[in-house]
Parts: sequence; structure tokens; C-alpha cells
Amino acid sequence: MDNKYNVVVIGGGPGGYVAAIRAAQLGLTCACIEGWLDPAGKPALGGTCLNVGCIPSKALLDSSHHYTFIRNEAADHGIHVPGATVDINRMIGRKDRIVQTLTQGIAGLLRKNKVEWLQGRGRLLPDRRIEVMPTGAQPGEPYIVNADHIIIATGSVPTRLPPAPVDNELIVDSTGALCFRDVPRRLGIIGAGVIGIELGSVWSRLGSKVVILEALDEFLAPVDRQIAAEAEKILRKQGLDIQLGAKVTGTGSNNREVFVTFDSPAGKQQVVFDKLIVAVGRRPNTEGLGADEAGLKLDERGFIQVDHDCRTNLPDVWAIGDVVRGPMLAHKAAEEGVAVAERIAGRPGHVNYAAIPWVIYTWPEIAWVGKTEQELKGEGVDFRVGLFPFAASGRARAMGETGGMIKMICGTETDRILGAHMIGPSASELIAEAVLAMEFEGSSTDIALTIHAHPTLAEATHEAALGVSRRSLHI
Repeated sequence: MDNKYNVVVIGGGPGGYVAAIRAAQLGLTCACIEGWLDPAGKPALGGTCLNVGCIPSKALLDSSHHYTFIRNEAADHGIHVPGATVDINRMIGRKDRIVQTLTQGIAGLLRKNKVEWLQGRGRLLPDRRIEVMPTGAQPGEPYIVNADHIIIATGSVPTRLPPAPVDNELIVDSTGALCFRDVPRRLGIIGAGVIGIELGSVWSRLGSKVVILEALDEFLAPVDRQIAAEAEKILRKQGLDIQLGAKVTGTGSNNREVFVTFDSPAGKQQVVFDKLIVAVGRRPNTEGLGADEAGLKLDERGFIQVDHDCRTNLPDVWAIGDVVRGPMLAHKAAEEGVAVAERIAGRPGHVNYAAIPWVIYTWPEIAWVGKTEQELKGEGVDFRVGLFPFAASGRARAMGETGGMIKMICGTETDRILGAHMIGPSASELIAEAVLAMEFEGSSTDIALTIHAHPTLAEATHEAALGVSRRSLHI
């Protein structure tokens, strides 16, 4: 092992390992420091996203969706499956195998690109030196590596909620909620954000009575109000008990149940659960990084301060992903990683922060990019809206998935797409067309003049674009 590299990346999640691979592709010697250990105590790449976040949650969402379809919807297709049951252990095992396959695949990608994986935790030292503290069954002694450039990609961790301390037994965070071996009869979730409603959907489909306690008075506050209202209506119909304005003040237990007290518009209340998930967001992971000793500047919320190009206040030290400003999204981290690698190699790096898609993987899915209607009104921007419901889509009808809509917002004078918002089947895939159009500063007319195959869900995007100029053909 060399102890000097052109680039050392601290963190092997979606931002870190992608940055390392791109730096190596550009001819730079590169190492990636990652000390994550899987449940068996073996080192693993991929960070939160692959190990306990994006990938395992989507595996469980897909499995539980199949079960719901078999129980509640298959009969409409003439398919009868009497006595369908769930084997939770097998479902969790499938999720674990998917995670293992993908994390091992990343290790293979690093080898292929000649990136050295330093298995341990990284701590900043002065003069672009990093102390690596090995992890694993036989960790070994700490050692020092040197770098011309350092990329910090240490990600984020669940936010703590003092009234509900996580014990990983009765009160769990999002990681623990992916590992239940039995379906809780009564499941409480604190937080109706992305993580809360995704996990709530999983366990509700499998039989839990789910109550979600959200401190805010609005459901999915960052989402376009029209889309959020539709999402709330659909999710409540699916069985999620969403209580808004519910501020948790305390918890207790008798080693079998969790007692949660909260203030609500109806006054102080208490509810009892078999399990409680705390899903109140995530915070930057800078603990143990050595920021103070190295002189690395953090803001008041603990995020590493960076400029537009992801440079920190330290020379040739960069930071990307959840640990810096902007949305905590794996794809945002990856794009910043690529851009920083390009900049280090003397090339221009590109990240369009105005065209980053968001997705919530409920069913139907929720996705958006750009500005919401309420944001544009607040900014005094003149705009026009095109709207198309999936109930009018032939493909959605054939699928039996008619809930939701696509909404396109464009400037009145320019017709340029300012935002696209949708709730419906496969919205996570459909949003890509709107992102691409925004990346090229496209207009609703550009999409309206683009031929879409029939019958497809994507025709709904075409119809929404036509609707901006009041030319929709099928409503």
C-alpha cells in the first residue's frame, strides 16, 4: 500500500465511491476510505444508501407492493390467490442478498478502476494528511496517508429526537425499521417525511396498523400543494393514519409496548405501539472527522461549508453529498462526486442544482423537479400550468393504476419548464423526461412536439405539456 495519492476520498457511499472511480478514470491515483461493517462484521462499501437506505427500503417496498397486489387487486385481473401469506424472514433475507450483491459489485468496480479501498475510518490532519483507523474483526494500528486532494463524502446519520431515544428494541431508527422479523400489530412513526411514509407503506401493506405523527401542520410541506393533497388522500385511503400537528413530548415503555405522548390540535394525547420508528430526518455525519483539529469550517447545523464548486475553506479539500448544503439525495452526491473529480483533473465540472429530481417511493410514486406552484407565486413569477390525470391514460387504465396526475409549470412569456410534479404509477421513471427537458432549458412546446409511444404512461407527460397551452387532446 502506498501512502501518497493524488486523491483520497473519505467515505464510500454513492458520492464517495463514484468520485473515486471518476478520479481514477481521469488518470489520478486514488484511494477510498470506508469503514462500514455489515451485520456479520464484514467491511462493506456503499454507505447508508446501499446498506440501510435507498436499496434495502426499495426491496421491501417492492416485496410489500407485490403482496398488496395479490391480496387486493389481482382478483380484478381474474387472478385468484387464496390464502396468500407473508414470510417476513424470507423477505428480509431477499433484501439482504440484494444489498450484499450490490456492495460486492462496488468493491469490484473499485478494483477494476485501480482504486485502493482503505478499510477504516478517516480523520483529517493538517497538510492534507489523513489518519486511517482500520475497522473489522482484526482492525490493526492506525496509519497515515497523504493526498494532493481530499474529497469528504461522509454522508449523514439519522437525526436524534430527545423525547424518543432509540434503543433498537422498541424504539428504532430507519435502519432498525428495515430489520423487523415480525409484523408489528401497532406501529408508530414519528415524522411524515420521505422516510416515514415509505416505511409506513411497507409495514402497513404487510398488516401493521400504522399511525404517523407529524409535527408540521402541512403534509409533505416541500411538495407542490396539489400533489401533496392527492398523496395524502391516497395514502389515508390505503390505511395510513396520518396525524398532523402532532408534536411528540415523551415516550415510555414496559419492555413490551411503547407509550407515546404528544400535543395535537385536540390537546395532549397518548397512544400505545408495539414498535416506534423515529424518522425525523437526517443530519450531516462529521463526528470523528477531526474538523476542529484540521480547521475545517462547519455551519451552525453541522454541514461542511463549501462554495458552489464544493471547495471547503481548506486548500485542496473538497466536500460533497449529504455532508454539505443541498438536498440529501444519493444522485445529487454522485453528480457532485463526478464534478469534483473533473475539477481536480483540470476539467469543468457540472451540477445543475435547479434540475435535481426528487422521488418518494410510495405507490403510487411521487416525483418532482424544479419549483412548486407555491414557490413561484411567492417569487411573483407569471406561469401557466398543464395538468393531466392518469385516470385519462389508456395505459394506466389497462394497468388498473388510475390514481394521480402529472402537473407541468411553465413561464408565461418563455414557455420554459419551471417545474414538473407528479403522483402516479412509475413516477420515478417518468420524471426523467422533465429533468432532461429542464437541463436543456426546454419548453412545454418541446415536449408537446415530441412523439410519445402509445399506449404508455409517458403520454401523460405529453398531455400535461399540451395542457400548458390548453391543447390537451384526451381530457
